Amino acid sequence: MLNSKQRATLRSQAASVASVFQLGKDGLTDNFIESCDSALTARELIKITVLRSAPLSSREAGEETAKKLGAEFVAAIGNKFILYRYSKDKSEHIKLDARS
Repeated sequence: MLNSKQRATLRSQAASVASVFQLGKDGLTDNFIESCDSALTARELIKITVLRSAPLSSREAGEETAKKLGAEFVAAIGNKFILYRYSKDKSEHIKLDARS
């Protein structure tokens, strides 16, 4: 579980990251979840855009996706949400607060 300082750090790092996926009218499909899983393994931090045609809000979609992936829901900002999951496969990791 992330504390507020770690969430703030991840939000600031995600500001410069482009959205890697778009969630549309089909909602949270198995394909979408698998793609997010691969992206989290490769990047640790991803941002996803929720289109207006999606059946869920960005917060609902983010929380549900995080739950299915064992990831941390960082934030929902407008029509985007941010997910974080530590990746053992990655050589360089995102630095969080040392007191975590």
